[in-house]
Amino acid sequence: MYKITKKVVLNEAIDLMHIEAPLVAKNAKPGHFVIVRVDKDGERIPLTIAGMNGNDVHIIYQKLGYSTQLLGEKAAGDTIEDFVGPLGKAAHIRDKKHVVGVAGGVGSAPLLPQLKAYYEQGTKVTLILGARNQDYIILRDEYAKFCDQIIVTTDDGSLGQKGLVTDALKPLLASDKSIDHVIAIGPVIMMKYVTLMAKEYQKTIDVSLNPIMIDGTGMCGNCRVSIGGETFFACIDGPDFAGEDVDFDELMARQNYYKEEEHVCYMRLKK
Repeated sequence: MYKITKKVVLNEAIDLMHIEAPLVAKNAKPGHFVIVRVDKDGERIPLTIAGMNGNDVHIIYQKLGYSTQLLGEKAAGDTIEDFVGPLGKAAHIRDKKHVVGVAGGVGSAPLLPQLKAYYEQGTKVTLILGARNQDYIILRDEYAKFCDQIIVTTDDGSLGQKGLVTDALKPLLASDKSIDHVIAIGPVIMMKYVTLMAKEYQKTIDVSLNPIMIDGTGMCGNCRVSIGGETFFACIDGPDFAGEDVDFDELMARQNYYKEEEHVCYMRLKK
């Protein structure tokens, strides 16, 4: 059993938890993820690590499905059944001079340790934070500790500039020739269009394919991804990949495979 040492409700849909897991905290690096089970009968939830301090590992999750709703009912001092990790491959922190991070919604969580690692090696870091409205902009204060510039976009214009993250990215890439790398983490559709824009301006780009992971071991096969005509598994070969050759259309189709089952489980929880 693993103890929840801290819980913060970031907004109505998103929580932050600190889980006491000394071995995971000792070995985790940016890009790694964990598998969480709320109870002994629970499903396996892959969640990318958002940070570590001491013996604690930080996770951030959106209460969308059955299991994340159950996790959201837990409080500080409670325990969860399993907390397995670190899993996957650590993100490749490249030798770059100026990196732009682009985060959509809860993509802010796994992006945080990666951009911090770039800052610590002396890279200039610019951040674009995007969400549907101001309530879904998270971790802004944490990013402010090391980012040279933070640009906020919201769909409804309630905070920062109104529009999509690509609306903020395009003028940056067009005007600042020092930018030599982009990292995008968020919804698959967002990562697709950020990747297309990075390619247009001839910038390398990394993306995190954690949104398509299910069991976290490669056995379910749902996280298969075609990259440059070859097949990879997001959970064991990633979740971070060079984005230029990712088949995002295939990924978006694969994301819809279990929509009906997810809805059934969610309605069961509501009864």
